[in-house]
Amino acid sequence: MRVDLFDFDLPTENIALRPAKPRDAARFLVADGDAPLADRIVRELPEVLAPGDILVFNDTRVIPAQLEGRRGEARIGATLHKRLDLRRWQAFVRNGKRLKVGDRIEFPAEVEAIAEERWDDGSWTLAFQGEEPVEILLERAGRMPLPPYIAGKRDTDEADKSDYQTMFAREKGAVAAPTAALHFTPELVARLDAAGIGRETLTLHVGAGTFLPVKADDTAEHQMHSEWGRIDAETADRLNAARAAGGRIIAVGTTSLRLLESATGEDGVVRPFEGDTAIFITPGYRFKAIDGLMTNFHLPKSTLFMLVSALMGLEKMQAVYAHAIEHGYRFYSYGDSSLLIPGAKA
Repeated sequence: MRVDLFDFDLPTENIALRPAKPRDAARFLVADGDAPLADRIVRELPEVLAPGDILVFNDTRVIPAQLEGRRGEARIGATLHKRLDLRRWQAFVRNGKRLKVGDRIEFPAEVEAIAEERWDDGSWTLAFQGEEPVEILLERAGRMPLPPYIAGKRDTDEADKSDYQTMFAREKGAVAAPTAALHFTPELVARLDAAGIGRETLTLHVGAGTFLPVKADDTAEHQMHSEWGRIDAETADRLNAARAAGGRIIAVGTTSLRLLESATGEDGVVRPFEGDTAIFITPGYRFKAIDGLMTNFHLPKSTLFMLVSALMGLEKMQAVYAHAIEHGYRFYSYGDSSLLIPGAKA
């Protein structure tokens, strides 16, 4: 499909630079099949879902993966993208053309890395020096990797250390937050439990590639970034049992959705999964694992807007986003939320 079909005009005033306070006070646009769009608040989620429904969260934890350093007189910026092993990470590098294989990059707090290999996409393998775990080094030298559309408008500050982390964050390794879950609070989770709405978690370490623009003119020419994820056998069994009992599987965020779909066979059975996924979902895809998606509002021409268009239909999503823009919904990572339940024909 032509990438420009997924374009739309977004006023800059609709881009959120800070999250709602409290988190579950964010606005919540419900698109349920052919029913009229409903403007709600996230804390009303227990009233929107049904007993037996299951929300699936991503428990990845964002690490301070953005680094500023020097190679000689050259300033080098690095955003870690994907762990390769205990000491080596693939990274998108600003000013990377100033690097050559074997160069030593000096970051703050006596953190150093060697530029080992340049990838075809322009990223680099960085090998961190010393014996301390890389996560410890990042705590000293790194900062939270806010998306470019926020970082370009303001500096990262102390508030982002908690604002850009979900309450479910446990497994360290993401360089971007699974932002749909940023709206949840302990109070909201308690109300969901009381309403008989279940919860499951999986792990998908979100990479910085999620922010990369689609440069191709056709979706068939776009190469999707890969990310590491895991669903254990017990979680898969519970999800299958819940669906067999008539419950709906609602992915909280596109990261949860992508891993669930990667782990599910054509028979609709979720299986244990551990490894990389580069699944790219565009209109025409047949969803196997999920019955709905809770997600924020995404960038024009992004792979994520393509994904929600695959779930609901492009025309429907154009109407949903037009409504959101007209009614002042806040977009992107710190923005408002939506619940997308496809109709029978989507």
